[in-house]
Amino acid sequence: MNVSRFKIIDTPLAGLKVIQRNPISDDRGFLCRFFCAEELSQAGFTKAIVQINHTLTRKAGAVRGLHFQYAPAAEAKIISCIKGEVYDVAVDIRQGSPTFLRWHAERLSADNYKSYLLPEGFAHGVQALKDNCEMMYLHSESYRPETVGALNVLDPRLAINWPLEITEMSERDRRHPFVNEDFKGVLL
Repeated sequence: MNVSRFKIIDTPLAGLKVIQRNPISDDRGFLCRFFCAEELSQAGFTKAIVQINHTLTRKAGAVRGLHFQYAPAAEAKIISCIKGEVYDVAVDIRQGSPTFLRWHAERLSADNYKSYLLPEGFAHGVQALKDNCEMMYLHSESYRPETVGALNVLDPRLAINWPLEITEMSERDRRHPFVNEDFKGVLL
């Protein structure tokens, strides 16, 4: 008997998916699958996971992002909130995409069992909606500093509607550029 542990939900941006995890519960607690190569390959995640990162954001309102990697290290990611709640933003930066520079956001939390499946060619940022948010990132590529790119979370051209006032941001993220006419996106 093949029982799916996920419901895959399309977003308005092609390739960007929400993964609704389906926990199995009983009196002892629950079991919730984060990853299954066979099931998630049907949703477009066909590469191997080569790196897993775990983050803690201490204060509500803090923002991280908008980060991405250029080819040859462009990466797909599966992103989950395992403690607290976050506003998770994906921006389409695929060169030639009909939704180039459009963004989509989801609330991910430990309680709603949602994950985000970001394909290659998306910038990613997150705002903590509660104190002490923890997230888990499954990456299809290793971090390579020479391929890192970023957009500024405050860019008026992107006009991201962050739900809370931005209370903290790293100096590095503050210095990320705004999009200008020279930015053509990521060629995949």
